[in-house]
Amino acid sequence: MDNRSASGTDSVVVIGLGRFGSGVAIALVQLGHDVLALDRDAETVQSLASVLPHVVQADATDAEALKQLGVRDFAHAVVSIGENLEASVLAVLNLSQMGIKDIWAKANNPSHGRIAERVGAHHVVYPEADMGERVAHLVTGKMIDFIEFEDGFAIAKTRAPRETHGKPLSESAVRQRHKVTVVGIKRRHEDFIYAKENTVVKPGDLLIVAGPTEAVERFAARV
Repeated sequence: MDNRSASGTDSVVVIGLGRFGSGVAIALVQLGHDVLALDRDAETVQSLASVLPHVVQADATDAEALKQLGVRDFAHAVVSIGENLEASVLAVLNLSQMGIKDIWAKANNPSHGRIAERVGAHHVVYPEADMGERVAHLVTGKMIDFIEFEDGFAIAKTRAPRETHGKPLSESAVRQRHKVTVVGIKRRHEDFIYAKENTVVKPGDLLIVAGPTEAVERFAARV
């Protein structure tokens, strides 16, 4: 077994490497996060060994196996076991009992989702509506929402980085410096604001930004 552990705020363990889980894991790796990927199927693990730096065959229903892998040291966990309800629930329960503070669970239906929440999941996602790449952006908290289009264009909701605080958009020059456009601003307890050059960004503002996917990702990472 791989006895590695992680303590960074962007460390993620992904359990279950089907289409959705592998999509999340690969996207997280591409975004530069520390990822430990687990699946009980040896062939699945082998097939992903070339694209995931840390992929291990393990049964997440076995709490001792998770402990040996240092899973308790990870900041986030994604449980992507959709076909086996019992295994999914046990995996979430094990993670919860280990004290993982941010657990995401894939669910096939609302009943599955409710059970996952009751045993410790903090977020439930449904693969029909939430693509793996999108969830990867949301898991580590850099973006609050993210939508990517087929032509490499993305729209995201993200917290305003410090460099924009207290300045009009014309002065912080987000478009020139980061190649993204601030479409609007959502301020707590206030209506949505359509952004203009003289719009001043305040600490705590949420920015709606649009642009090439990589540029949007880089901008959100500045938070």
